[in-house]
Amino acid sequence: MTTFDKLTELFREFPGIGPRQAKRFVYFLLSRDSSFLGELSGLIEVLKQDIVQCADCFRLFAKRGSLTRCPICADSSRVHRELMVVAKDTDLEAMEKSGTFEGQYFVLGGTMTLIPRKCSDKLRLKELETRIARDVKSGVLKEVILALSANPDGEYTSEELRKLIGPLGVTVSTLGRGLSTGSELEYADTETIKSALKNRSSG
Repeated sequence: MTTFDKLTELFREFPGIGPRQAKRFVYFLLSRDSSFLGELSGLIEVLKQDIVQCADCFRLFAKRGSLTRCPICADSSRVHRELMVVAKDTDLEAMEKSGTFEGQYFVLGGTMTLIPRKCSDKLRLKELETRIARDVKSGVLKEVILALSANPDGEYTSEELRKLIGPLGVTVSTLGRGLSTGSELEYADTETIKSALKNRSSG
């Protein structure tokens, strides 16, 4: 396999990237000068050194000294009685951009697959259960909002999370009208997110 083919295969592992797009990336790199390629490879090498994972919500954030919590979790002005569960970092960013939610977050790490019914080892189910149990026990947490995409996998994951969270003594709600069936939270606009959050249901 040539270097071109190897790079194409690597780019195909990126989310939402097919074979044609992957090839375009390689051709683009071939069109750039060595300084661009050097800067790109250098940034990739140090990326994991500069970005760390929050000990509370598991979102990724820029490293700041010895801090283990992200700015959102460390912000005392946030509403601690509400915890929103999202599948990935980009969903959290979309929600923050909308400016409609002032509570805390938890990044699950993905969703379960409906067909076949499968739960990835990367999902932080145990960590979520521990976080909720801790905050309920301390009397802080009152509601868990499941903010997952309105597609089969997202809905299946929400159903399974309700079973997990239900016995922990906290209200569990899901985003309501606003997100159309099949839509990804990551790509929803501000008004759609506002509507979905406002019309969330605990039923």
